[in-house]
Amino acid sequence: MVTLTPRAADEVKRILREQHRPESTTLRVGVLGGGCSGYEYRLQFVDQADEQQDLVAESHGVKIAVDKKSSTYLAGTEIDIHEGLDKRGFVFNNPLAIRTCGCGSSFGV
Repeated sequence: MVTLTPRAADEVKRILREQHRPESTTLRVGVLGGGCSGYEYRLQFVDQADEQQDLVAESHGVKIAVDKKSSTYLAGTEIDIHEGLDKRGFVFNNPLAIRTCGCGSSFGV
């Protein structure tokens, strides 16, 4: 399953507050074909997970849903937050990725 670091969870909660979304909002993590390395990570907020199609877990107080197909590519992935002078955003530490793009949003398995 996908997990968040405490810092990433705090950032997700901050964004939820800023967007005036209810606490029950779920972070959907998925994979789409494309990108420089073959697959792209996708993050979005949804009102609720599809219990039939998704694997659902909680990480540091954030509800996370991953569709079953994407879970094959995301098993063991930890999402962190990077804050630097050069860039700021979520980073994916995916143990299944054998190559990644310089932008950090695409990977190959």
